[in-house]
Amino acid sequence: MNPVSRPFSTTTRRRRPSVRTIAVATMIVILGPLMLTGCTRSAEPPALPPAGVYDHDASGEDSQAVPVPTDGTAGTLTRPLREAGWFCAQVRANADGRALWCRIGHRDEADTVHPQVAQFLLDRDDRLAWAWFPHTGQPANQEDNLVAAAAAPALTAIWPDAGDRARQEIDDFDRDLQTQVGRQSDEIPRTDWRDTHADYSYDGLNGLVVTARDTSVRRWPFGSEHYATTMSSAVDDLLAGGYDCFYPPQQNCNRPQSNGYFRVTLRGDQVVSAQFGIGSMIESGRQRHLLSEEFPHGLTFLTEAVRRPVTERIEQSRRSGTGFAGIVAGTIVIIDAHRGAVDKDDLVAYFDIQIGAPLAATLPI
Repeated sequence: MNPVSRPFSTTTRRRRPSVRTIAVATMIVILGPLMLTGCTRSAEPPALPPAGVYDHDASGEDSQAVPVPTDGTAGTLTRPLREAGWFCAQVRANADGRALWCRIGHRDEADTVHPQVAQFLLDRDDRLAWAWFPHTGQPANQEDNLVAAAAAPALTAIWPDAGDRARQEIDDFDRDLQTQVGRQSDEIPRTDWRDTHADYSYDGLNGLVVTARDTSVRRWPFGSEHYATTMSSAVDDLLAGGYDCFYPPQQNCNRPQSNGYFRVTLRGDQVVSAQFGIGSMIESGRQRHLLSEEFPHGLTFLTEAVRRPVTERIEQSRRSGTGFAGIVAGTIVIIDAHRGAVDKDDLVAYFDIQIGAPLAATLPI
């Protein structure tokens, strides 16, 4: 029997660009210079990303992902998250600092995955310079504020008094916001505080941003050349695979016949991270929806050095119907699996896949 392309049901779980991502981007463009505080009256909220941090030439950029060290600030800071089931890695570095990225997928009762991330920037002396705990979709079965639940133990690990203060400030903010029935202001409510370690800013749109007071990183790492190519070199193959993709400027592409999507974050034309959705249909132990149907020449947005091992890891999940979060050939690979019908040697599933991590403080997260 020849492999055939079949559409995957729209009821199968998939992740389109979220309403939050669109809303945040719109708010930053339209309201960024105008946003005042809601619950407090202080200066404007911290910019995401801070001005000028990526406006520099390459400075020893290293985009090969490695596990977070078990010692030092990086290990101490991320240990509470890793012990709670998060995946953490050092995703890029340069002469001035290194970027850490942590991620966990919360599943709700409908098997929808709500990804949550935490981002950290350390200086060359292994001190925390900046952190971001973005807001994520709050699953209905999660009562605790997910930002507070992640930030409090991580901050406490390096600054013993900071975590409890952060949780209290966030809890107070949420409680006060719930009592402001009929609030008419167009401002985004926000609360700010500071201690001997850092300045903190929290709101219900961006989450918690932490800016250390005693250190900073002038040139933030931006490399991705180890694992990614350019969007212009990949777009023809996407079109050949049935994606509606008009680049430039389009960075979100859809494949209606298989319920697929492909989207990227870029620095110029250089791909920094890619996310796509693809199904799997195993009949009598054989894959009936080949990867080549959607990517005729393979994953051409990846460099030749990592393309084969990353593809093999994806195909392993597509055969087994299982997820994955880890480092493959120095590349971040996240696979969220949504299994449908399973019967002996038959399997129907859908996969949301992310390769690479976006630059710190940029959208989407």
